[in-house]
Amino acid sequence: MTDEQGKAPSNPDDPVVRRLVNETGITQMQARELIALLGALSWASLLREAQILTAGKR
Repeated sequence: MTDEQGKAPSNPDDPVVRRLVNETGITQMQARELIALLGALSWASLLREAQILTAGKR
């Protein structure tokens, strides 16, 4: 896992990706994109943006 912004995690079993997918229902691809934009350490921001994505599906 990387904490640098702008770099998506390359490991498909990345724990941040898995947690974000499991807690919000977004896809792994969406989770990786959010992590690349916001950084892996910004959990509150990741969660907020993922919830916005899922709200748009409804």
